Amino acid sequence: MSAPRALLPRSAPSAAGVSSRAVGALLDRLAARSVECHSLMVVHRGRVVAEGWWAPYSAERPHLLYSLTKSFTSVAVGLAVADGLLSTEDRVVDVLPERVPAGASEQARRLTVHHLLTMTAGHPVDSLAEAWEREPGDLVKGFLGLPFAVPEGTRHVYDNATTFLLARMVERVTGRGLPEFLDERLFGPMGVDHAEWDRVGSGAAFGFHGLHLRTEAVAAFGELLLRGGRRGGRQLVPAEWVELATARHVDSVPFREGVDDPDFSCGYGYQFWMSRHGYHGHGAFGQQCVVVPSHDLVVAVTAQGDSQPVLDALWECLLPGVGRADGPDDDAALAERLRRLSLPPVPGAAGPGRSARAVLDASPEGSALPDGAAVSVDPADGGWRVRLGPLPEILVGHGGWRESAPLGRPVLAVGAWQDGPRQDGPRQDGPRQDGAFVADLYPVATPHRVRLVVDGAAGRATAVWSTVPLTGPRLELHLRSPLMTRPDVG
Repeated sequence: MSAPRALLPRSAPSAAGVSSRAVGALLDRLAARSVECHSLMVVHRGRVVAEGWWAPYSAERPHLLYSLTKSFTSVAVGLAVADGLLSTEDRVVDVLPERVPAGASEQARRLTVHHLLTMTAGHPVDSLAEAWEREPGDLVKGFLGLPFAVPEGTRHVYDNATTFLLARMVERVTGRGLPEFLDERLFGPMGVDHAEWDRVGSGAAFGFHGLHLRTEAVAAFGELLLRGGRRGGRQLVPAEWVELATARHVDSVPFREGVDDPDFSCGYGYQFWMSRHGYHGHGAFGQQCVVVPSHDLVVAVTAQGDSQPVLDALWECLLPGVGRADGPDDDAALAERLRRLSLPPVPGAAGPGRSARAVLDASPEGSALPDGAAVSVDPADGGWRVRLGPLPEILVGHGGWRESAPLGRPVLAVGAWQDGPRQDGPRQDGPRQDGAFVADLYPVATPHRVRLVVDGAAGRATAVWSTVPLTGPRLELHLRSPLMTRPDVG
């Protein structure tokens, strides 16, 4: 792929007043806590001072942001407000009157943009699944038809559907799709030339999830917020909206029940979380845009894991090094370390000439393929061609990742033969070959990976997600661009 367009200037850490050793300590902490990071970018005084990607993830590839998408939808709301097309006191029922269910409660009829932005509609829990079940053809109608537990505006409950409604309201008043509106008003002027969106069945963007951006675009978004919505000489987002959106409006409770996450207990703004230092936009499995105005600092992270350990490491390892420069040798050592970042490839032998046939066993939790799917592994150019049921072939490398895009989105895969006792199961025709073929398949547009294990002698294979995508476990779904799921709720 071609080198991406630079959105932010670069600087050696020491020249910008950041300790390279502090960044190294951050990396050490993440490794010690087994945090699987995919990318990290540190911006101080408007300049990138440290950046790295853990192979097979790389700078030019967009990464699924999950609910960090919500913060971009908040900016879209702010732009519509600035244009005089919407206000925070506008009611849902007035903007989307045809999507109000018959017999909607008085509370449903009182809900405003402000209630949606702060997630204070009054539902007892996240309403998304129940609202979709109630009205598979119209999530807005399902949301407004659900019972409420407390009066609007009184309690924050993390509620994905609120952002879906905001996206539909922006689209109604602007006459533009959310992606097109943000391309014109935000991404284009920022210099972001590729923003990809996952969509519901009708083709509408989720709004609460599904935006894919490069790490540097996330960092540039944080820098835009830090500068009060200004980029270069242009005011792209009104400073008043940035201040309003990133201010604390309501007490918050961590969205993971029973877990003490201090940086999710500091309050909630307009689709932003307040932190112990500054504020952040957050997406599932560790997608982060962290803004710390007191230190003139922005940190962008993509990952597969929990966010709180990353935030703890930022405060305890990185923050003490801001304003304390080291020397050029430390800068050079850090740069070399960042260049060598990698997730571990599958260990084992190349097994030249070996192949395998098996049937997929979908009984393990998190299976990425249906039960009974045919699986084949055949040698090809120092690696393998793998077929998984009806899917086109996927290329797998040995000792390094090999790329294919069988349905549009890239998969990078690495594998090896690992000898050992075969699994119980029926023998295949042909000579017995103990051991198994093991491969990691990375759909690198997402934070997730699939571990494929093929025991040819037993005739059995498994394909299990490391973490199951929130939009469902079916691998085929995550290889298509755009991902489209759920009923037609557009």
